[in-house]
Amino acid sequence: MSGQKVFFSRPEFDFLMRFYGRMVAAGEWRDYALDALPDRAIFSVYRRTSEAPLFQIEKRPEDARRQGAFSVRAVDGRILRRGAELDRVVAVLEPKRMQVIGD
Repeated sequence: MSGQKVFFSRPEFDFLMRFYGRMVAAGEWRDYALDALPDRAIFSVYRRTSEAPLFQIEKRPEDARRQGAFSVRAVDGRILRRGAELDRVVAVLEPKRMQVIGD
């Protein structure tokens, strides 16, 4: 892949922007960044622009056959979910799923 970069397709990007819009409306996220690298595309989301990303949604085409091209990573690098369908992978970030247990 000399010189080529990985990008989200138009439908994938549209889905990410709709999801991002819902999270902004819910007050969870405030900013995002896109990166196109030779081996992956990354959609990073932020609570504040000056901070590290809360989550990174990655597309790695080379992983598509083994474990799915999409993954969600937490700020500490842990993979929260991986799979072949973007909507199912991103569902791990839905606010109702992200609850603190045992306060």
